[in-house]
Amino acid sequence: MTREELNAICETLPGAEVSDPWGGGHDAWKVGGKMFACIGTHTPGIAVKTASTDDAAHLIDLGIAQKAPYFHASWVLLPWEAEPEEAQHRIETSYGLIRSKLPKKVQATLGA
Repeated sequence: MTREELNAICETLPGAEVSDPWGGGHDAWKVGGKMFACIGTHTPGIAVKTASTDDAAHLIDLGIAQKAPYFHASWVLLPWEAEPEEAQHRIETSYGLIRSKLPKKVQATLGA
């Protein structure tokens, strides 16, 4: 998948906003001010959060993802070669995990 295709998935999620907090062309996708996905400038792919370090390790062991550089162990990097359905599922899962931890008042402002 391309950067544009991955960004297109992220931008459809309610309340999703993109920024470049570190400069240099990163696409950091956030919901309620908390990051759920990041496309870097040097590593080809998109970093997303998983439910646990065990889930991350499982995806890495299966060859679906790689360790996400500079991120916590519960984050993985989906390479450009990831299947579109897999990438969409992992992005939506990451978004859901982050959104569910937001205060209920913030969640209510985000829409469906």
